[in-house]
Amino acid sequence: MGEILARYDFVGAFWLTIQLSFWSALGALMIGTVLAVLRVSPVPVLRLLGTAYVNLIRNTPLTLLMVSSILGLSLILGLRLSNDVKTDAFLWAIVMLSVYHAAFVCEALRSGVNTIPAGQAEAARAIGLTFNQSLTEVLLPQAFRGSIAPLGSTLIALIKNSTVASVIGVSEAAGLMATIVENETGGVPVFFVFALGFVVLTLPLGVLFTSLSRRLAVKR
Repeated sequence: MGEILARYDFVGAFWLTIQLSFWSALGALMIGTVLAVLRVSPVPVLRLLGTAYVNLIRNTPLTLLMVSSILGLSLILGLRLSNDVKTDAFLWAIVMLSVYHAAFVCEALRSGVNTIPAGQAEAARAIGLTFNQSLTEVLLPQAFRGSIAPLGSTLIALIKNSTVASVIGVSEAAGLMATIVENETGGVPVFFVFALGFVVLTLPLGVLFTSLSRRLAVKR
């Protein structure tokens, strides 16, 4: 078992998974926040756009998004993010993970907004705050605090879903595991080693976000 892991870049594969998850999480948080604003906007057209995005993306398989990014956008349409093939695949994986999980971030934040008493929004309007001001100074800060737990669940799901990037040639942990299982004997122990690696990545995050959700809960 040790000889097998020594022949492959086990640490490098998990480091790539960490990088992929980190940048995708940032992208999903930014896109998801914008979508959440659209979903609670007083403008019907904006609400419709936000709703359409969430419903469309959540019902589209992530594998389909990954494959279409390389086969459709990069190879057919020529929308390359890098001249290097591996870097291009890595960047497109970040984009698609961000786009996909942004829908779940949006719904987590929207659920946080829905926990805020309507009287607070009315009070903000009563003292002359615009929609943008009430959103940034009253609603969103409380929404983030109220949605810590579902945001943590989304981040953990993103880390696990990063394995889908292997279908477009990104050599992260799942891709390396598939290579080892294909080329070496004794695939079961290798599987458990990689499974343990993902537990190490996700379990502390689950404990952290659970603790934060308790500490930052908005008292009603």
